[in-house]
Amino acid sequence: MPDERRDARRDDRRTEALLAELRALLERHVRPDWTTAIDGVLISRVDRPDPPQPSMSGTVLAVIAQGAKQRALGDRVFTYGAGQYLVASVDLPVTGHFTHADPGRPALGFGLTLDPSAVADLLLRAAPGDLPRAVPGTPSGIAVSDAPAALLDAVVRLLRLLDAPRDRAVLAPLVVREILWRLITGEQGATVRQLGLPDSGLSHVSRAVGWIREHYAEPFRVADVARLSGMSVSAFYRSFQAVTAMSPIQFQKQIRLQEARLLLATRPGDVTGVGRRVGYDNPSQFSREYRRQFGAPPSRDAARLREAARSPAGVLT
Repeated sequence: MPDERRDARRDDRRTEALLAELRALLERHVRPDWTTAIDGVLISRVDRPDPPQPSMSGTVLAVIAQGAKQRALGDRVFTYGAGQYLVASVDLPVTGHFTHADPGRPALGFGLTLDPSAVADLLLRAAPGDLPRAVPGTPSGIAVSDAPAALLDAVVRLLRLLDAPRDRAVLAPLVVREILWRLITGEQGATVRQLGLPDSGLSHVSRAVGWIREHYAEPFRVADVARLSGMSVSAFYRSFQAVTAMSPIQFQKQIRLQEARLLLATRPGDVTGVGRRVGYDNPSQFSREYRRQFGAPPSRDAARLREAARSPAGVLT
């Protein structure tokens, strides 16, 4: 028992040291647009809590070094803070915001786009027994865990390369592969592994998600989308709910409303036309569902969007 406590204290000290260096690297290299010199790597810095905003999750790893963030997917809420990470293996409509941030102690985060082909390559190279045993069922498309020291260490080494331009082109892809391996073999490995498996339940759902996003304005039958995904209706419905926390019809509604909001930012005077363009034949239904989603009717929200766009400190920045 004393040895275990000593090992735990040593691990805690190492994690704190890695988080301290991670915070320093993020502060030093953050840009206004959050991009970096390494493809697929983003750095976020937020000086105050922001209102919840809808967006698409992307397929990403997100690590919080300071502050805290919350994302809602359907009826599931994921909260993660310093030393924790979130993985999203499907591009899903989420509502998210930083919940702990102030100018003296801003929220700081690291993001990495997850490439399905890179995950698939690692899975093919893994020797028998190297990967955890598969868990029955389809995992959620989003998951949160504490970040182990090995993962934080790899993230820190990747960000150090921002200070080493000569080494970046050669070493950055190697460190990214290490980060993916840590994810694949880690606590949320089931979610990440399915990203690289062409026949996984998650990949079938991803196909359906892509089709609905491309045809969001069109009515559809769940049975037809299930057939496009190569699944029975019952299996498809279960898997879709497990991954997205929504039914296919609810998912379509989320996409429609997000697209409507983007259109209203440029066409604020055409609420009826925007509603019809995203698939609503009934203006009253469009206004009602829009207000339920965004807290204000379309015309009022459009005015708020215009005001936010004019101000660097607006709610959408």
